[in-house]
Amino acid sequence: MSVNDHKIQKITSRDKQGMSEVDAGVDDEFKLDARLRSDCEFVANLGLCTLLLMNNASVPWFILVPNVMGATELTSLPVLQQQQVLNEINQVADMVTSLYIPHKLNIGALGNVVSQLHIHVIGRFTHDVAWPNPVWGQLAPNVYGDAELLSQLAQVRAHLAA
Repeated sequence: MSVNDHKIQKITSRDKQGMSEVDAGVDDEFKLDARLRSDCEFVANLGLCTLLLMNNASVPWFILVPNVMGATELTSLPVLQQQQVLNEINQVADMVTSLYIPHKLNIGALGNVVSQLHIHVIGRFTHDVAWPNPVWGQLAPNVYGDAELLSQLAQVRAHLAA
């Protein structure tokens, strides 16, 4: 499946039962890490990766999770899967840049707290509360309101489907 052929699955926001869609259609053993499941909202299945939105409205913070059982390092994936992850990172980076017009993109796969392979794509602004430091441990909880979350998910899904 090419990046342009991806199918967007729409899930009701704040429906953690809908997070089971993350596990649907992938390896029977693949399970999304519990911390990612609790901290994020499902956005879409892009192809190899599931796209999540971190539930902190301070910055546009997206997380791609390759649906690969036991994956902890990007460099451990077969080259074709690495290329697919990169294509999907680029797709999300384009979406963040287009919708939010950040001053800088932070893209990284740390895995120090959650070992399951996941890649952060974060739009950063010189006026955000953590600037110029990393966002980890710097942001106070700032959960999306229901209307704001629905709006964010609709905008992101529309951009990805275009």
